[in-house]
Amino acid sequence: MVQKYQSPVRVYKHPFELIMAAYERRFPTCPLIPMFVDSDTVNEFKSEDGAIHVIERRCKLDIDAPRLLKKIAGVDYVYFVQKNSLNSRERTLHIEAHNETFSNRVIITEHCCYTVSAQHLGKDVHPENEDWTCFEQSASLDIKSFFGFESTVEKIAMKQYTSNIKKGKEIIEYYLRQLEEEGITFVPRWTPPSIAPSSETSSLCKKQAASLALVVPDAAQAEGLGSEALGSPSGPPEPGAGTPDDKLDADYIKRYLGDLTPLQESCLIRLRQWLQETHKGKIPKDEHILRFLRARDFNIDKAREIMCQSLTWRKQHQVDYILETWSPPQVLQDYYAGGWHHHDKDGRPLYVLRLGQMDTKGLVRALGEEALLRYVLSINEEGLRRCEENTKVFGRPISSWTCLVDLEGLNMRHLWRPGVKALLRIIEVVEANYPETLGRLLILRAPRVFPVLWTLVSPFIDDNTRRKFLIYAGNDYQGPGGLLDYIDKEIIPDFLSGECMCEVPEGGLVPKSLYRTAEELENEDLRLWTETIYQSASVFKGAPHEILIQIVDASSVITWDFDVCKGDIVFNIYHSKRSPQPPKKDSLGAHSITSPGGNNVQLIDRVWQLGRDYSMVESPLICKEGESVQGSHVTRWPGFYILQWRFHSMPACAATNLPRVDDVLASLQVSSHKCKVMYYTEVIGSEDFRWRFC
Repeated sequence: MVQKYQSPVRVYKHPFELIMAAYERRFPTCPLIPMFVDSDTVNEFKSEDGAIHVIERRCKLDIDAPRLLKKIAGVDYVYFVQKNSLNSRERTLHIEAHNETFSNRVIITEHCCYTVSAQHLGKDVHPENEDWTCFEQSASLDIKSFFGFESTVEKIAMKQYTSNIKKGKEIIEYYLRQLEEEGITFVPRWTPPSIAPSSETSSLCKKQAASLALVVPDAAQAEGLGSEALGSPSGPPEPGAGTPDDKLDADYIKRYLGDLTPLQESCLIRLRQWLQETHKGKIPKDEHILRFLRARDFNIDKAREIMCQSLTWRKQHQVDYILETWSPPQVLQDYYAGGWHHHDKDGRPLYVLRLGQMDTKGLVRALGEEALLRYVLSINEEGLRRCEENTKVFGRPISSWTCLVDLEGLNMRHLWRPGVKALLRIIEVVEANYPETLGRLLILRAPRVFPVLWTLVSPFIDDNTRRKFLIYAGNDYQGPGGLLDYIDKEIIPDFLSGECMCEVPEGGLVPKSLYRTAEELENEDLRLWTETIYQSASVFKGAPHEILIQIVDASSVITWDFDVCKGDIVFNIYHSKRSPQPPKKDSLGAHSITSPGGNNVQLIDRVWQLGRDYSMVESPLICKEGESVQGSHVTRWPGFYILQWRFHSMPACAATNLPRVDDVLASLQVSSHKCKVMYYTEVIGSEDFRWRFC
């Protein structure tokens, strides 16, 4: 498997020419990198005007590897070829490197780039940093074979590479300080040889030199580089401010997301770039992407899968707008014993839940399971918003909240089966869509019945989440290691013998007059979770899904928005003057046998011929698993338009006209392998007529 690395953007508060002077001091050897033994110049080229300087070096490295491995490999040193291309006119340095040793067994490539921030970060950079320097790098490692030690070599290589990445900024700053000690605080820009600088220009350069003679920030100051480099003069930037959509600044990551290893930074950037490419609409904030990565130990493939499922779920149920468009019923406001209450000692928002005082049976009977779930989702959305606010207030990353659960009053009535079922459903949805948002769970005054409830609930809670639980029986929370270790004394709620008045509702029994029948609750549940403009369909090989849109006005616009939840599909739009006949009932259905198509609909008759009975009005669009696709089509003729999603199979071999092996396998697995699509379409007519397919 190929290991890839992508760095964030690193910003130096110094002009490009000064950074280049510091960079050149790394050669022919660098004492700050013990593994870098020596380097020799192999090729060198300079343009006549001096603007272009290309130098190729052969670098000798002493890899920190077990002696036995070196003996088996038969080498003491590893050689790399590095090519540096400096363009003084455009103020860029591109560095390309690859391994020379074992190149037939191991392929290592690296690309680095130094540019001025005005070029790299775009037109919205801060006026003061337009002359600062940005650095970015990417690399890949592909170990094909290495005497049976492939896994060991991969670990050694990634360890060495991670160590060198951490030292990168430190080394440049070391040589910058060295230059400063020698009195070099400014290096003039390249100018064409034919233009001699005038005395006025020279004076201006001296003034610029004085203003650019910055002291290299120490470790304490370095933490704020991102805010100053990418933000506005009045305060810290919003996440990602000042950088293109697919870029992240290293100091911004430290300030807003926390300390990450270089490989963790790489995972975040690569997953973010993938989302930028595949999800044309709104993508999650960096903090939320990071939560999914942490939930899967920074395995990009696993994190991407669960995050795509969550994005589809959020879109289908309009979760992004729940705080603005949904108000909890009065019953919840009166009898749901939970609410936000200040913050803990780490700055995390604190949510207090008096579960023992809450009539879970009454709430379920009065509202239903889905209304309770929606309320819990609104609490989680509010928690995300409060985390963002606290990050700005406390000046450090805060990505999770603390939950305090008081169980005084918990008894057997809380183990009512429908209530436990609703709780398990809520846990399942929250675990899938809000990973790593719970920083700590403090369970206080746990009664004797609690172990029974814990036995029922704990199997549905993720192992990482369970490790955040702290459980206290009786008044144990008042002793050493108790509540005071996590919450300031001044904000401990009054019902826990504290001094702070807590505005969380006291709960109590829900009046039976508010109960509703099972039929009423079922209708309400359906209404809550079918209030969506999106439809879902499964697409099997050989059984596409199609929808029909009749257009009367030729100047109408058909728009679509769909997500590919599983598998790869091909999206097509066809036009026909003939109205497709309703699909015939599958003869298999009469014998209670389900057809492979499942719930999908096919409108194009098998006897129809493309070009005679119907025509293609848009080029086929191949959509990969996880992609979010939006588009529109302006209709040229009235008639019937068919939107089609079909299974994407590999093309047949051109030479033999035989199907590929994986296509054959797909055919054999039709019953189990399917694509799943969630879609929404709309037609806008010339008189602002709006039609929705629901």
